[in-house]
Amino acid sequence: MDIMHSSLEKHKEWEGKIEIISRVEINDSIALSNAYTPGVAQPCLEINKDPNMSYELTRRANLVAVVTDGTAVLGLGDIGGLAGMPVMEGKCALFKEFAGVDAFPICIKSKDTDEIVRTIELISDSFGGINLEDISAPRCFEIEKKLKEKLDIPVFHDDQHGTAIVVGAALINACRVANKKIKDLQIVVNGAGAAGIAISKHLISLGVGNIIMVDINGIISKTQGLENKSHYEMAQITNKNCLTGTLKHALKNSDVFVGVSRPNLVTPEMIKSMAEKPIVFAMANPTPEIMPDLAKESGAFIVGTGRSDFPNQINNVVAFPGIFKGALRVRASDINEEMKLAATKAIADCVDDNALNSDFILPNAFDKSVPIAVASAVAQAAVDSGVARI
Repeated sequence: MDIMHSSLEKHKEWEGKIEIISRVEINDSIALSNAYTPGVAQPCLEINKDPNMSYELTRRANLVAVVTDGTAVLGLGDIGGLAGMPVMEGKCALFKEFAGVDAFPICIKSKDTDEIVRTIELISDSFGGINLEDISAPRCFEIEKKLKEKLDIPVFHDDQHGTAIVVGAALINACRVANKKIKDLQIVVNGAGAAGIAISKHLISLGVGNIIMVDINGIISKTQGLENKSHYEMAQITNKNCLTGTLKHALKNSDVFVGVSRPNLVTPEMIKSMAEKPIVFAMANPTPEIMPDLAKESGAFIVGTGRSDFPNQINNVVAFPGIFKGALRVRASDINEEMKLAATKAIADCVDDNALNSDFILPNAFDKSVPIAVASAVAQAAVDSGVARI
């Protein structure tokens, strides 16, 4: 509660966390003529002839739209875009602070998928990339898919892919500490919303042996009735042994637990039933699926959460600033799977072998070398995969 009160007071003091600052001095008639009329007509004409010149003659090359409809804001749920504005401003501040990327919050007053897609499409020429934020599932899947089809700039839903990328990096390094191989792992992902599905897909791309997804109704299996299209699709690529039952049944003899669900769902007995040296990423916020001290007492070898007051914080801030910086650097038309995998490996590599241990599997969020490393890896992956345009 102290931080809630402190944050509220700070927000009153700040009156917003971002502002527009001019990059040019306009202090005489010549400067005015260059920055505005009549001189500005010439860059307008150049862009009219070649739209790609917008990247050289405007700030578009370093500008990201942070877009929400406010339907899944943090742990607050559907509070609307206006109430979600402090989060969007915060995201923009992180873009600037950690990667030097300019970002602007866009809060859309609609829950209609097609209306949201059309709105973003209509304003897309002003930006070099689109960061979707805090949009509820399954609508977020459709919005991202349609925008990727319509736009020639990167579209990235951070709640899905940013989370998946950081979990992937944490898993790589946890395996290094636990002396486990990714291809041999059985992983339980609890929570089959946007984050859980994206994490599962990304870990499959990393080469994980088997994933068992669990939602409020139990284990997702192609032998059972499924509540939506996304779950049906996931049932085809997970749960190789067609296991049924609850979270308790899924965790037995599994190597890893990844929680993007609700507080206090995992018991000590569940941890004790897992395979040797269990890895637990309990990321429900603010209260994890199992508290780290209890997980450790129950035999967990490595524990990560979404919180900053415990070791191994699994935080998207080590991912999205560098990802967009790298994508913008080469004017990528997309953020594809190759770029996501490159980001995951780059984040993991930022933890030196000498520093790596069970309480330190991810780099510090304030390590300024991380976004630089991520940006370089993402940019190279964009070039190698053919989506770079310079």
